[in-house]
Amino acid sequence: MSNINSQEKDTLVVIETTLGNIKLKLYNDTPLHRDNFLKLVNDSAYKDLLFHRVIKDFMIQGGDPQSRVAADGSSLGGGDLDYTVPAEFRLPTYFHKRGALAAARTGDDVNPQKESSAIQFYIVTGKKYSDKDLTKIEKERQARTVQTRFNELQVEYKSAIKDFYSSGDRDSLAEFRQRLYAEAQEEAATNVANVFTPEQRKAYKEIGGTPKLDGGYTVFGEVVDGFDVVEQIQKVKTNASDRPVENIKMDIKIVVE
Repeated sequence: MSNINSQEKDTLVVIETTLGNIKLKLYNDTPLHRDNFLKLVNDSAYKDLLFHRVIKDFMIQGGDPQSRVAADGSSLGGGDLDYTVPAEFRLPTYFHKRGALAAARTGDDVNPQKESSAIQFYIVTGKKYSDKDLTKIEKERQARTVQTRFNELQVEYKSAIKDFYSSGDRDSLAEFRQRLYAEAQEEAATNVANVFTPEQRKAYKEIGGTPKLDGGYTVFGEVVDGFDVVEQIQKVKTNASDRPVENIKMDIKIVVE
């Protein structure tokens, strides 16, 4: 793969679709995703693939290799290549604002490291949020982070907890668990993924996006031209599997300026 991480100039690509063109820039500080995407583009891996999953006010998704030859109406989304791309989260700099380009992936149950699909991607459409909405999301994130870390700490100190049980000292056990919970709360309070920056709040309030995806999927670029095409795609008629009834084909090319 090419190594252009030191270049200051943005790398631009254009998605040519049956409904028009979408121009995107790829972030230089998500180099694994950028270089993988460029390699696939150079190999014509996206030619004649479909936008196979479209959800209004959420996102448009494409890149399933099986979509090139899929029968009309068949369910798509399970196709991939034989590797994944390590996560490159860059919060709070890059987040799921309207127009963000991000990598799809399999779920946490089989992919706890949140590694990205080698080829499937999505473009965020989303919706606008109020300050009240965003504060609620922050509280939900905080609670989930605390509980997850508390569970991890209980596993980490499993032997000590078992000893408390064996001794029958329930008061000491409760005190020990309270200390673990306090530690989890302290760690969650310093997690940048839990709190929106002023810039994030402004974007989610004024242009919209899907903030609940932040910290879960790698954002590695954004739309710079062709928002009207993105909007047009998200409004097409879809079936029960969120696949557009009329195929929306794509090809992706590197922009030379």
